[in-house]
Amino acid sequence: MEDISKVGRIGERGLKLHELNGIVDQTTSPIRKEIVNRSSFAMKSHENDEIDLEDGKLEKDRDKTARSNRVIKIQNQALLSGLAYCISSCSMILVNKLVLSTYDFNAGISLMLYQNLISVIIVSVLSFLGIISTEPLTWQLIKVWLPVNVIFVGMLVTSMFSLKYINVAMVTVLKNVTNVITALGEMYLFSKHHDSRVWAALFLMIISAISGGITDLSFHAVGYAWQIINCFLTASYSLTLRRVMDTAKQVTRSGNLNEFSMVLLNNTLSLPLGIILIYVFNEVEYLSKTPLLRLPLFWLVMTLSGFLGLAISFTSLWFLHQTGATTYSLVGSLNKIPLSIAGILLFKVPTSLENSASIFFGLLAGVFFARAKMRERS
Repeated sequence: MEDISKVGRIGERGLKLHELNGIVDQTTSPIRKEIVNRSSFAMKSHENDEIDLEDGKLEKDRDKTARSNRVIKIQNQALLSGLAYCISSCSMILVNKLVLSTYDFNAGISLMLYQNLISVIIVSVLSFLGIISTEPLTWQLIKVWLPVNVIFVGMLVTSMFSLKYINVAMVTVLKNVTNVITALGEMYLFSKHHDSRVWAALFLMIISAISGGITDLSFHAVGYAWQIINCFLTASYSLTLRRVMDTAKQVTRSGNLNEFSMVLLNNTLSLPLGIILIYVFNEVEYLSKTPLLRLPLFWLVMTLSGFLGLAISFTSLWFLHQTGATTYSLVGSLNKIPLSIAGILLFKVPTSLENSASIFFGLLAGVFFARAKMRERS
């Protein structure tokens, strides 16, 4: 009972205090409201500042993470495209050597024609599906491009003929002579002057090609003759392409000529020229008699070479887009080193210390040339 009376008294006091507080609240409500409002506003603004700072830190962290992820992604793309380009370019030469030398297939023009036909079919299908964009082949474009295409076909045919007789390592070293001819052509046709480092690298290339030919244990005069012709045709193709490209762009609908359009144009125009050359070099008779065309594995290897030929075009464009012309040219030069070693080991090429030194010297000269061209561009 005493506890209950105490609780009652405490309750009454509480009610009285509440009433008094109410009177005070009524008399001082405008001042108190303003104070309360200001304090609550200050607290809210302080809290908002803290939230803004936290949000700012979070945004910065997110930006840093996004940037680092983007850099990693670009590096991965560049590495992947570089590997794809190196593998496809090395594999193409090695597979061609396998078909021409190991299988002893004596119809290099027919091989070229089959590879180009595969490229035309694949590019046409991809263009039809809308995966890539290509320019339509008009008569105006064909007329402008035909001189370039004749050189292109000659370049491919002579490359096949030389590869049949010369080992892969020596082919890569002798191809450096193309750079010498191109540099001279640029100087006389386009009045382009090169740096002293470039000429020094070109001089080293000539020395390595001569010393490599002298020390080559599997020297074949016919193969070397075809390779020298190939160097002149490759340089001519590069120089003619620069002149024709501007005219070709003017006769296209979009005013541009991308890599895929060039692949389609070159390979399509090469088909009738290839058929004529097959009859000129009398490969029809050989094709009718050879037992190789009855082997499914041989057809598989030839088809693979066609896919690799097109893969070089796609991967080179991808790699060039991910990196740049400087990295592309340098990697192209460095890529010849593992290709030469693989060519010697896989095809069991007889070699000497002098010949190996000449090959290595030639490959280093190629790398030095790429570096010199990079500095000249910069």
